[in-house]
Amino acid sequence: MSEPKRYPVLPIRDMVLFPGIIAPLFVGRPRSLKALEAASSVDKMIVVVAQNDSRVDDPKPQDLYDVGTLCQILQIVRIPDGTTKVLVEGSQRMRIAGYQADREYISALCEPLADQGTHSERVEPLRRSVFEQFDRYANLHPKIPVEVSSTILSVENPSLFTDLVTSHMLVQIAEKQRLLETPSSEERLESLLRLLLREVDLLETERNIQDRVRQEMEKGHREYYLKEQLKAIQDELGGGGEISEVGEYKSRIKKAKMPKETEKKALHELSRFEKMPPMSAEATVVRTYIDWLVDMPWRKQTPDCLDIKSARAVLEADHYGLDEVKERILEFLAVRKLAGKKTRGQVLCFVGPPGVGKTSLGKSIARALNREFVNMSLGGMRDEAEIRGHRRTYIGALPGRIIQKVKQAGVRNPVLLLDEIDKVGSDFRGDPSAALLEVLDPEQNHSFTDHFLEVPFDLSHVMFITTANGTYTIPRPLLDRMELIHLPGYVTEEKINIAKRYLWPKIAVENGLEKIKVTISDKTYEHIITSYTREAGVRNLDRQLSKVARKLAMEAVERNEEKKKPLASIAITQSKLPLYLKSPRIHAGCLPKGDFVGAAVGLAWTENGGDILVIEAAVMQGSGKVSFTGNLGDIMQESAQAALGYLRSKAEDYSLQAFKWEEKDIHVHVPEGAIPKDGPSAGVTLALALMSSVTGIPVRSDRAMTGEITLRGMVLPIGGVREKVLAAKRYGIHTVLLPKENRTDVDELAPWAKEGMDFHFVSHVREIFDLALAHRIQNQKKRPDKVRAKR
Repeated sequence: MSEPKRYPVLPIRDMVLFPGIIAPLFVGRPRSLKALEAASSVDKMIVVVAQNDSRVDDPKPQDLYDVGTLCQILQIVRIPDGTTKVLVEGSQRMRIAGYQADREYISALCEPLADQGTHSERVEPLRRSVFEQFDRYANLHPKIPVEVSSTILSVENPSLFTDLVTSHMLVQIAEKQRLLETPSSEERLESLLRLLLREVDLLETERNIQDRVRQEMEKGHREYYLKEQLKAIQDELGGGGEISEVGEYKSRIKKAKMPKETEKKALHELSRFEKMPPMSAEATVVRTYIDWLVDMPWRKQTPDCLDIKSARAVLEADHYGLDEVKERILEFLAVRKLAGKKTRGQVLCFVGPPGVGKTSLGKSIARALNREFVNMSLGGMRDEAEIRGHRRTYIGALPGRIIQKVKQAGVRNPVLLLDEIDKVGSDFRGDPSAALLEVLDPEQNHSFTDHFLEVPFDLSHVMFITTANGTYTIPRPLLDRMELIHLPGYVTEEKINIAKRYLWPKIAVENGLEKIKVTISDKTYEHIITSYTREAGVRNLDRQLSKVARKLAMEAVERNEEKKKPLASIAITQSKLPLYLKSPRIHAGCLPKGDFVGAAVGLAWTENGGDILVIEAAVMQGSGKVSFTGNLGDIMQESAQAALGYLRSKAEDYSLQAFKWEEKDIHVHVPEGAIPKDGPSAGVTLALALMSSVTGIPVRSDRAMTGEITLRGMVLPIGGVREKVLAAKRYGIHTVLLPKENRTDVDELAPWAKEGMDFHFVSHVREIFDLALAHRIQNQKKRPDKVRAKR
């Protein structure tokens, strides 16, 4: 091993010099120039060492690596700008035993770093693998000349080969320095192979990304140039023969017959679309927008059928009853026939319990008017954009559902049914009911602007019909824009006709019973309605009849299979119903059998129709307490208190001076306690039950009554007369006591509803006592007059 020798040191930055490499260096630092002078004056040998931090301008020994390259100075050239260009050739790796920082330059005591492992069996395979990867690296890297690979291929010395490959790679200084410090050629080849594999992988990824971006750019530029060329060709041909997508849109815009401002907007968007790359995201948004504009029915509409007779026939064929609604539609047709286009837009709101035919009535109105019918449900809607649409800045934006439904109809004057308007909600996304204020206002909706379309659309030709189960949840401003038409629940007599005329014929066809003569009596229908269903509409009745039809279908199939004889006819009687529908689930109220003390029959209105209400009162020894049972509401309890207050205040008139109120407890009860009961119309019934229990006079069980009572004993009018009268008739009570002001309601009843009924119209509770108690109360100061209605 040779003795260490001292050499001048030339620090360099941003590069590592390897043995066997000839490289030009530019020297400008004073201490580096002194080191060159010292080396030139002796043997022209100098040690070149890389800085570990290239930012240091005046490096110290601690700023230099411990391994460098011994180089021979081949040439020194002075440059006019004050720097010196020196050409050096690396000859050998040198390990620095110690630095010495003289005043003029840095010198180092160095010893050669001998090469190892050059004769290993793995060297040659590694060399070939390194060359293969370097060849790929040189082809991928734009800064490495192509001829470098052929030069390196001719080098057989493994040590020189690794140094040449490493010197041509563009990697970090620290990685090159590690290869310089590795004495074994085999280890250097392994490290170099790993480095090359990593760099080749990175370069290939970069190349793929660049190729993909370049292809997209070239495709866009190519389409743009072709588009411009096509435009120039069309201009040369005088604009004839539109063959592009833009030309097709121009033709569709002209055929759409838009308003002038809307057409101007459509052409402006089309000119923007023409300048965009067809596959860009913005072009897709504009294309969708133009499609919506040209597809809207700006002028197209269906002619109204203004034949009153034909419209009446359609309404009667589709629905039974509902006379008020049918009359309103016929009035609309008559006004439209006389006034023409001067007619204001109408917004009808059908209010009624579920199942009475609100939605199907909308379809019948559209058929009677010869208009297209579309419907949308508002139940649970909470987003205002569902009505007004989204702005085009949002991804996937579309118009609101109002505009969508008009487009779906294909005409600008459809019948649009807005179902469940009472179930619209609101949250942080807005209030849809506020957006409906403009839609349903005939003074504003002629210029309704959807957020997506951004141009006004005339909704005044649309006939809006809304449905609701109640009005208490509808905001007052919205309710004010609609004409309310109340659809009461069907009574038993009406349900029988509906079942005979509409439900059973349809159900028979659906279940394959057209060829079988099925006979169902009115009594059987009535028993199904009263004992198996309790509803205002007819949906549950439809289900029960469908159940009967399915049983009949199964019976017909089994008989045909067993006896080979088809079922020709069958009669469904009341006694057979348990075979088809099992036992009744609903039981009628329990009427008193004969005259009882403290039990009076009242009439009540429910959403399922009219019903009877048996009110019981009992007096017992106590301390003057009054108790109420039977799930009575606050208003009904107040009515009972008012009736009791009247009796106590008029005790002398009814010979009750001896009755000790403070020593008696009074208990008022209404059976079927699971069902909530409320309302003021049971006031007279409560007064009668209390009077009977206090005086001990029985109440006639063939009388039913209704009316609100005051502390002065006056009887006030009530609602639901139709349903209450039909309930009394259904339960076999033919004498009904009503408030005097309700006489007009009785006059409006259908003849079949009044047939066999006696009506007494009263204005004071004294008349109720005279008519309903089994015998008169003695010593009354005033005697009531009896009023009997004509049959």
